[in-house]
Amino acid sequence: MQLIDWIVLGATLVFIVLYGVYKTQGSKNVEDYIRGGNTSKWWTVGLSVMATQASAITFLSTTGQGFYSGMGFVQFYFGLPIAMVIICMVFIPIYHRLKVYTAYEYLESRFDLKTRTLAATLFLIQRSLAAGITIYAPAIILSAVLGWNLTMLNIIIGIVVIVYTVSGGTKAVSTTQKQQMAVIFLGMFIAFYIILDKLPDDISFTNALSIAGAADKMQLLDFSFDFNNRYTVWSGLIGGTFLMLSYFGTDQSQVQRYLSGKNVREMQMGLLFNGALKIPMQFFILLVGVMVFVFYQFNSAPLHFNPAAEEAVLSSSYSAEYQTVQKELSKVQNLQKYAALGYIDNPDNDSYIENGETKSYVTTYQQEDRRLREKAKEIIARASPEVENNDKDYVFIHFILNNLPNGLIGLLLAVILSAAMSSTASELNALGSTTAIDLYKRNVRGDKDEDHYVKATKGFTLMWGILAIVVACTASLFENLIQLVNIIGSIFYGNILGIFLLAFFVKYVRSNAVFIAALITQAIVLAGYFGDWMPYLWLNLFGCAVVMGIAILLETGMRGNDKKPQLT
Repeated sequence: MQLIDWIVLGATLVFIVLYGVYKTQGSKNVEDYIRGGNTSKWWTVGLSVMATQASAITFLSTTGQGFYSGMGFVQFYFGLPIAMVIICMVFIPIYHRLKVYTAYEYLESRFDLKTRTLAATLFLIQRSLAAGITIYAPAIILSAVLGWNLTMLNIIIGIVVIVYTVSGGTKAVSTTQKQQMAVIFLGMFIAFYIILDKLPDDISFTNALSIAGAADKMQLLDFSFDFNNRYTVWSGLIGGTFLMLSYFGTDQSQVQRYLSGKNVREMQMGLLFNGALKIPMQFFILLVGVMVFVFYQFNSAPLHFNPAAEEAVLSSSYSAEYQTVQKELSKVQNLQKYAALGYIDNPDNDSYIENGETKSYVTTYQQEDRRLREKAKEIIARASPEVENNDKDYVFIHFILNNLPNGLIGLLLAVILSAAMSSTASELNALGSTTAIDLYKRNVRGDKDEDHYVKATKGFTLMWGILAIVVACTASLFENLIQLVNIIGSIFYGNILGIFLLAFFVKYVRSNAVFIAALITQAIVLAGYFGDWMPYLWLNLFGCAVVMGIAILLETGMRGNDKKPQLT
């Protein structure tokens, strides 16, 4: 990085933080601090909701997902528009009518305090883990690529977010998220343009799409009923709908964003805006990853994108074996380039016959490329088991640092850090609010003035911020960070959603049955995840169905016992 990159990066982040603190000074009551005074317009609501979901993981992991696996991941979001419509029709009117500060307040009015407390506690567990990951994700990648100290990065990102989130509450989060989303969109469009500009002169965007298609990167839809396939149209429409219903309808980090809207119409329009824009946005981010793949068909790519992993293996006794694979990859990359150019000149000449079977040059060399990369990961695992050898999350940052001009490198790093800040701020804001309103006020101190609860919310926000930093400093990288966040959510979301659906639609069921069912269900879902019963997306539907089924059965049994004549 050059001086200009540091200036762009620093100036962007400092401006966002100072602007947020300046615009949101003086929140004197709970209404202002938690719901932002209910002053947000629909576009602020929509951008805030989108920024909360679009963490740094989105831009680092999703582009890596596009690079390695193509466009199929977009199916994950197919349930989002359906969920947005249901939330607008059912959830928002109820929340607004009851004037709740958190989603879990409604559960006490419908059931009782212990059910409210349980749902809030489940949210706090999963969201506190996710908050740590949203700090950790960009920190570990920037640390590995730039050589920055990982612990210091975690602490710096956490402290910056804590400063303006504690200072201004919900209004500060919403205000800064507008600036952060502007930086994010600008940076991603510039990156996309530069990728296309760096392709060979005779390779147009249409040609690039053709090459990606020949390498099986453009398969958007999978209508198969293969239950073991994580991303299909059906898992997106069914499992994705339940995940999005729970996330946007019952997760306080999202509910708090749209509860800041001026009225029901502004809240609903904000969510519908998010529903309309989210799939195209994810499509575009995946497409950026696919275009990075096409770029590397004509330019040399490292055998492994995590420089820390390469450094570890090259300094070990496995160095010679790894370098042999590097040389093999160089040969394959030359063949990939000629195969891609030949495909563009004449797609019909892409095929050849081997053992009586018709094969594609582009696909064959892509498969060989993948085989060599897997072999490299195995060598890294033997050489240094503690080093992360899955490099999906490093692909985009490697491209940024090695191919963007000075100045724009700083801007794209600002995109990654802005995304981390926006998502983490929402999570800390929601964690603090939920702890103060659902646990502290209702279970510990329920007779204090407004100023006390504002201070309590700030204190809890600070506490969760420190805990998130601790989680970030002790976390370890997973197969793919965006999957990790969604897995954590899926373990808890189905259960929480089922509690809310029982509250909304099954008036027959009372509090004790729901409380017991929720405890049993959470144990079953955890067993299902660790026992690998199903792909994680289906855990949302599974958890929701189980808690509703158990609660109804328990309630039926309890009412049956109530009707039995008592012996005297």
